[in-house]
Amino acid sequence: MGYDVTRFQGDVDEDLICPICSGVLEEPVQVSRSAGRCSEAPHCEHAFCNACITQWFSQQQTCPVDRSVVTVAHLRPVPRIMRNMLSKLQIACDNAVFGCSAVVRLDNLMSHLSDCEHNPKRPVTCEQGCGLEMPKDELPNHNCVKHLRSVVQQQQTRIAELEKSSAEHKHQLSEQKRDIQLLKAYMRAIRSVNPNLQNLEETIEYNEILEWVNSLQPARVTRWGGMISTPDAVLQAVIKRSLVESGCPASIVNELIENAHERSWPQGLATLETRQMNRRYYENYVAKRIPGKQAVVVMACENQHMGDDMVQEPGLVMIFAHGVEEI
Repeated sequence: MGYDVTRFQGDVDEDLICPICSGVLEEPVQVSRSAGRCSEAPHCEHAFCNACITQWFSQQQTCPVDRSVVTVAHLRPVPRIMRNMLSKLQIACDNAVFGCSAVVRLDNLMSHLSDCEHNPKRPVTCEQGCGLEMPKDELPNHNCVKHLRSVVQQQQTRIAELEKSSAEHKHQLSEQKRDIQLLKAYMRAIRSVNPNLQNLEETIEYNEILEWVNSLQPARVTRWGGMISTPDAVLQAVIKRSLVESGCPASIVNELIENAHERSWPQGLATLETRQMNRRYYENYVAKRIPGKQAVVVMACENQHMGDDMVQEPGLVMIFAHGVEEI
């Protein structure tokens, strides 16, 4: 819909009036003479508000002025001279009814409206205590206490939802703990019937680990300074895949990956300072290369000659940027 003619100072050229709404053209478009059947209609090239002509075409496919057959596809921007004429028109502010006396060029109207102090929807901040930002026309009916009470109620509802969720999680955790206790009791009952079962399980697991370790190639680290002591999740996932593919027993894979980060390393490796102090001991490690990677595994079963502050059960994974060689 076009602008109300009464908002403009002086007379408005009739060529700038929309034939449909009788207002001054807003976002004007023109039915082009050079397009389609309209080329046969010498009186085309009429201009309309974009919204007006679009709505018109939803009902019928003719020019509102001369009834020639046209469609939305025939619409084109109006000539620059018409746009210039429109932009120079002087128009009263939309907020004149709220006290604004400004008269601005039509092309400056939107900029003025965004800063107009009489705009009832201009955001303002409550200065009575709550600091809420709201449209200006809502400020007279604003009540700080009512608003803050509403905020408190929302927070209480949120807290109640969180407590309910927490209670559900606690219940699930309790069930999981109970299941674990039942499994442990079941294992104790089985072992009480066959005391040798636990020793047998441990022997089988140890043999599997030893067989896997012996299948790996001995390695030497030539550049300890290239150690990656805090590998990210992606790098850890890559190393874990290589461990699995190398035949690493499933019972220790996750432990080894956990021990690939300095947070799980023994005291002698826990910080950069201690690693620098103990670098002379590194050559004493019995290390095996993780296939295809710049990484080694230092298993506790092969490094019993090292102190407890340098080895971790079941072993350590050390990842490097470079400097890992097979012996």
